[in-house]
Amino acid sequence: MQVDDKETLEYQSVQVLKGVGQAVAEKLERLEIYNIQDVLFHLPMRYEDRTKITALGALQPGQPVLVEGIIEHSEIKFMGRGRRSLLCYLSDNTGGIVLRFFHFSKAQQARLANGTRLRCFGEARRGAARLEIIHPEYQVVQQSDETVEQSLTPVYPKTEGVHQTLLKKLSDQVLKKISRGELVDWLPAAVAEKYRFPDLVSALLRVHRPDKDENVFALNQCSSKAQQRLLFEELLAHQLSLLQSRLATKQTTAKKLTIDEDDHARFLRQLPFQLTAAQHRVIGEILADLEQSHPMLRLVQGDVGSGKTVVAAAAARAVIDGGYQFALMAPTEILAEQHFSNFKQWFGEERCLMLSGKDKGKKREQKLERIASGNSQIIIGTHALFQDDVAFSSLVLLVVDEQHRFGVHQRLALREKGRFMAGREDIVPHQLIMTATPIPRSLAMTAYADLDYSVIDELPKGRKPVTTVVVSTGRRDDVIARIEKACENGEQAYWVCTLVEESEFLQCQAAEVTAAQLSKELGGVRVGLVHGRMKQEQKQSVVERFKNCEIDLLVATTVIEVGVDVPNASLMVIENAERLGLAQLHQLRGRVGRGGKQSACVLMYQAPLSEMGKQRLGILRQTNDGFKVAEKDLELRGPGEVLGTRQTGLMQMRIADIVRDEKWFPEVKKTASYIISHHPQAVKPLVRRWLGKADRFANV
Repeated sequence: MQVDDKETLEYQSVQVLKGVGQAVAEKLERLEIYNIQDVLFHLPMRYEDRTKITALGALQPGQPVLVEGIIEHSEIKFMGRGRRSLLCYLSDNTGGIVLRFFHFSKAQQARLANGTRLRCFGEARRGAARLEIIHPEYQVVQQSDETVEQSLTPVYPKTEGVHQTLLKKLSDQVLKKISRGELVDWLPAAVAEKYRFPDLVSALLRVHRPDKDENVFALNQCSSKAQQRLLFEELLAHQLSLLQSRLATKQTTAKKLTIDEDDHARFLRQLPFQLTAAQHRVIGEILADLEQSHPMLRLVQGDVGSGKTVVAAAAARAVIDGGYQFALMAPTEILAEQHFSNFKQWFGEERCLMLSGKDKGKKREQKLERIASGNSQIIIGTHALFQDDVAFSSLVLLVVDEQHRFGVHQRLALREKGRFMAGREDIVPHQLIMTATPIPRSLAMTAYADLDYSVIDELPKGRKPVTTVVVSTGRRDDVIARIEKACENGEQAYWVCTLVEESEFLQCQAAEVTAAQLSKELGGVRVGLVHGRMKQEQKQSVVERFKNCEIDLLVATTVIEVGVDVPNASLMVIENAERLGLAQLHQLRGRVGRGGKQSACVLMYQAPLSEMGKQRLGILRQTNDGFKVAEKDLELRGPGEVLGTRQTGLMQMRIADIVRDEKWFPEVKKTASYIISHHPQAVKPLVRRWLGKADRFANV
């Protein structure tokens, strides 16, 4: 069956709907709503039951409810510092409740006069003396006004200028159109029968307008048959998009390398340490990929300190032996410098070059010339590597370190930049993506279905797990005494400053103040400072002095999260740890425990700590396992944040949840292969239906 945009109802512009002119259409675009199909697949994120009025005497805390009563009394309560709230005491013949408004006008206050009958919707919470609803939705009703909603109320994702009423009106119009059968169901009948899914139109009608007898709790858990059918189809569309991307990549050509086993063995022998079995295994997987004539697409995961850089270096050895170029892109200049330092030791300075944003004028021109001519075979850099004036001679392998720090566009730009002609062949670079942020299995199976997957699941010999303790700022003196003792014993320490303000200037200022305070409090301890507003040369100089044991305590902002490797540092203090995410805290903690000494990480928080804060810091205290930390991080923050794809929409699911719906993944994988083999005509419309324009980022 062919899709013809002109004839098919789904692809008609949203402006054919009543109430949508140019201005509204532009606002809807922020929600990725461009046509009728997009309205239909803009699905409710939760439901509210406004089909029955709950007696005030029967209310329970935490319960979203529709209530009705008469205002007995209203008053303005002043709470100090110029703050005030309007309290309305509502009652029926079974009990009462307080309606609390923090923001209100004189006109609103006048409308909420004594004796007014109100119908309100909101969540009942415990107040000082009785239950209250804060900022309820409300309407003034007459005694005779008995009508309530006839179906459960959907709550849609919205944006500025696009309210629930508009989204409900638009979906009403579209649902009438599809109930006449004008919608193609691209899920093969055999698949729907296998899982006993309802047909597409029935599923959409039930999800947009569930019957009032449906269980709201079950609907909000996405457990109805209609929701299960739609979330299965959405996971399937994502899988198909990534498999398409993989097939397209496999049809391109990469440089097939010949691995010199003797040279590889010599490289490993000259290293000042022994590789773990896991490193040997992953290097073997990468070298096998480089011997193929289609591009490697491999994700290498390894917890903090597992030795990913040397794995990349073993692959670089094979590339430069063939006379080609290798590029490694790092998210920060400190990490790029760290890599550059290592690669110079392993391969010699004349073969290596580092390109960063600080390179200007003649110096930059000379570096660009060395890259373009192929004189530099190993190019290390930050995002500066994909700027327009950078041209490679023969880039055969591209490594992206800490991939979650880069936007999808940046990785795509660098890959395109690496294309070159070899005779008549258009050569695409092999790609290796490395991350020290372990990616949970559920995320890897969905977001990285187009990548092969390697895990360095072993730390170098002699590493001891870091002991993590959680203390309040009230025990700061104890923490300082601990630092003093560690430094007296010849060990080194970090003190990481974080601020709730997003301003980098304020964060750096706080670090400067902290460094000055600690210098006073720790008279015999040599204190250094590094933060984001320092020039790169200054930062690098401080880090080098810390490495050379000329500094005992390094005060820093989170700029040291990746790339500072000092085996003698055995203590880290993270101030205001409750303000950072789990993955970031785990990365920071990974800066210690790199030598043979027992190391510790002190997470210092500002009391009182929220329940969420206790949960997060508790996870870090319980485990050093990056995968367990990542699973919890995914649960708390969602996949878009964890992957760094939030800005692209790639993992912005409409109804599926990759943690909750993990049980479907094996079935989705099988179904995707079946559709590609037996129903290829369904692939493009399914992907388009669910991903809209977001699938343009899949081919990365």
